[in-house]
Amino acid sequence: MESKHAKSPRNNPITALLEDVLGCKWSWRILREIRAGVNRPGQLERNIEGISAKVLNERLRKLQRHGVLERVEYPEIPPHVEYRYTALGERFFAILEEIDAVEAEYACEGANRPAARGT
Repeated sequence: MESKHAKSPRNNPITALLEDVLGCKWSWRILREIRAGVNRPGQLERNIEGISAKVLNERLRKLQRHGVLERVEYPEIPPHVEYRYTALGERFFAILEEIDAVEAEYACEGANRPAARGT
């Protein structure tokens, strides 16, 4: 007999990743900035209005733990760190772009729908 936990979608790492990223307003913005070529923490903090260094670092670490991003450290003075997508991250970003496309399509359709009438 299988336990309930074995079948739980939360035990699936991709489901956990989706919940984590889609449930956080900062993660998707971070991923978009990195896709646009902004890959250093200081640049990310300057480009994402309202994010604190603490939250940025927490989200970057979480995205690393999920295997979406990798941290690349350059041994120079001053030290320099960059983030880039892993193979999983590339696939995951494509999924997020599809979600964006559906959202944009839905928003356009909503603008073309007649207004609902009150009763």
